[in-house]
Amino acid sequence: MQEVKLHLDQRADFHTKEAFKTLRSNVEFCGSDVKVIVVTSCTPHEGKTSVAMELARSFAEAGNRTLLIDADLRKSVLVGRYKTGAVKYGLSHCLIGKYKYTDAMCQTNIPRFYIIFSGPVSPNPSELLRSERFGDMLNVMRTAFDYIIIDTPPLGSVIDAAVVAKRCDGTVLVVENNAISYRFVQRVKEQLDKSGSRILGVVLNKVDLSGKGYYGYYGRYYGKYYGKYYGKYGYDTDTLPSLGPKQERPIAGERAGRAKQPENEARVLKTEKKTVNQSGL
Repeated sequence: MQEVKLHLDQRADFHTKEAFKTLRSNVEFCGSDVKVIVVTSCTPHEGKTSVAMELARSFAEAGNRTLLIDADLRKSVLVGRYKTGAVKYGLSHCLIGKYKYTDAMCQTNIPRFYIIFSGPVSPNPSELLRSERFGDMLNVMRTAFDYIIIDTPPLGSVIDAAVVAKRCDGTVLVVENNAISYRFVQRVKEQLDKSGSRILGVVLNKVDLSGKGYYGYYGRYYGKYYGKYYGKYGYDTDTLPSLGPKQERPIAGERAGRAKQPENEARVLKTEKKTVNQSGL
């Protein structure tokens, strides 16, 4: 087994982390029989690889033994974007029968997180993914892992994702906001339906929550609400600026108590003075 160190963004904000936790929970609610999940998109550059990586990472951080398979045998970006270190063997080596699956599997620096990279570019990727070797590999991996996430090429460009989805339990479709037409998404959905794949849901990616549109209002409203409620929850406390002696302020209760203290003392003095006068009469 190979070993690699992944360079992942550790500075993701609270909303991004919560979004992938919600996606993970929604996949879990689809049923205990959903273990092998395909992630695809309509066109390139919609963020499907990032979604597949973060989803697999979220499953691993939740305590699940997770495997991410890079099935984009045509133009993979997973190796160059995330890994550090030499990767000798990949999925294409296994599908042609040259090496075993355990030789191509990589153990990452994240506990319970494993990856099989795509390997060299193959001249016949669809035929390799349709082969019995790939089906046998998935059957073996089902017993060894809790969840298997498969990153596939865009279905609007090539048919590889539909070939893989036929052997899996469900598909997650990634759609870029304000970039893909409704009819194009419908055609991709019809292609998945023809393959017999179960569509678990659609991830709307690259949404601008700071704009003036519907999602911008949604982001401002809930961001303001949860920002007040949770404060700095979800951020690293070591990176937060510390308050000095001059910046410390009394809490609301203390300020209110100090403000009312002179008034209470005045009332006591008046009462004592009135009692003395009455006793002297």
